[in-house]
Amino acid sequence: MKDSRKGSYERLIHIQKSILEIESYTQNVSKDDFLNDQLLSSAVLFQFSVIGEAVIHIEPSLLGKYEYPWYRVRAFRNLISHEYFQIKLLAVWDIVVNDLPKLKEQIEVILKNELQ
Repeated sequence: MKDSRKGSYERLIHIQKSILEIESYTQNVSKDDFLNDQLLSSAVLFQFSVIGEAVIHIEPSLLGKYEYPWYRVRAFRNLISHEYFQIKLLAVWDIVVNDLPKLKEQIEVILKNELQ
């Protein structure tokens, strides 16, 4: 039987790494640059897809301890994977700027409190 605690830890690390990737891709990048750079936006969307997939595989009881809209992370992954022509890059930029720092903080809290 697979150790679900270990699996959750690995998935949280995947999320943390993907957040760092997005931060590195978008550091010193303007909104207009992001909106006009297809390679950059594709790379960011891939990392968000990784984050959403990882959240799906973390123990629900673990995530349930932390008040965060996890359903939004999963829903964004589904949008990227299944409704990609409906993605609005301006909304993605808003997520990078406003939501990603909050997710990063939450992941760091979980790693500190639960799994180290």
